[in-house]
Amino acid sequence: MKALLYGVQGDPQPDPGPEANHLVKALARTPMKMVEMDDPGFLLPDWVVTKPRLTGICGSDSKQVFQDWGEVKLPDNPMYTFFSLPQVLGHEVVADVVALGPEAEGLEVGDRVVLNPWLSCGPRGISPVCAACAVGDYSLCANFAVGPISGGIHIGTCRDASGGYAQLMPAHDSQLFKVPDSISDELAVFADPFAVMLHAITRHPPTPGGKVMVYGAGALGTCATAILRGLYPDVEVLVVARFEGQASLARKLGATVIGHEPALSVIEEAAAWSGGVLVSSQDGIPMAYPGGIDVVYDTVGKRETFEVGSRVLKARGTLVKAGVHGPTIWEDTPLYFKELSMVGSNAFGFEEVHGVRKHGIEHYLDLVESGTVDLTGMLTHTFGLDNWRDAFNTIATQGDTGAIKVAFDYRN
Repeated sequence: MKALLYGVQGDPQPDPGPEANHLVKALARTPMKMVEMDDPGFLLPDWVVTKPRLTGICGSDSKQVFQDWGEVKLPDNPMYTFFSLPQVLGHEVVADVVALGPEAEGLEVGDRVVLNPWLSCGPRGISPVCAACAVGDYSLCANFAVGPISGGIHIGTCRDASGGYAQLMPAHDSQLFKVPDSISDELAVFADPFAVMLHAITRHPPTPGGKVMVYGAGALGTCATAILRGLYPDVEVLVVARFEGQASLARKLGATVIGHEPALSVIEEAAAWSGGVLVSSQDGIPMAYPGGIDVVYDTVGKRETFEVGSRVLKARGTLVKAGVHGPTIWEDTPLYFKELSMVGSNAFGFEEVHGVRKHGIEHYLDLVESGTVDLTGMLTHTFGLDNWRDAFNTIATQGDTGAIKVAFDYRN
């Protein structure tokens, strides 16, 4: 099969020139290339093989491809144990089941499915399962580097479990959810990013009748806005958007939108919108005290977003870090002064929505079928796998292209 293999020497590329931005320049040097690989088999007897239809490009995938890990370099990242190279990226996958392992259950050849990518105890063949898996917290599994499958937190980060940037993809039977006929591939492909933000929001919900800020308006931010509007209609939502295409979709979903820079303007506009009272800083940007925002859902995770988010929050408000970026150093005085809670949110598992507890992907499919959530317009660009450089270039230049979610399309 054809696949994009990451963690290898890339094919030489022309210099994009001094006018190109840093992401375009990095793309020319990325350690990834198209290769011919053996077709995947069954990693364990209860695994299956699927044929991707659409595979979304996740922000974390883009970080790897662009090697965009920020300016602070630290030598002791504790995540190295949970990745193995080389790897085929891609975990936002809509696929057809094409082969069943001898012990696979609940699926038939021809089923259209979406992927829950977590390589937790079940997919790894570990029994008894760990405490986290026993309660459905698959992203907190204790065994991401245990068992007969190489280290990797999910499909696409593991040498053995290749992802959806390929013509075929293996998966465990428990990782696949059947897609109702009424839901298009173009909507089904958002199951993973939606579940990421459903986890973040339901674990750290807004105050009834309160005000929240969604920092960032890419795929995660757009999903957050849709969740807040669909599940918490009495909550006011402010979105910080970088590009006009993102801003337009956020407005369509019912949010108030402001620009992302300069930081002073973001703070002033957020304070004015929420009723926060600004107090000046002698040398830098002001802080809202009292603040008027209950929760900031940060889908970016950079120094400037932490600094702005913490300054506009209410005392004892919550800053939810859902975005993945590199390590950073930031002015965190508001964190202790206002007694804020800063919490991380790691992907998804079983989530509770209006008293019903089930997998986040199942919630997404139900919410789409009921019309409660509609992410039409979020998938802005699709490419064939052979045109992968064009796909990532579209992301690297999204100010010009208007990209929100880009995907590889295998259907033609």
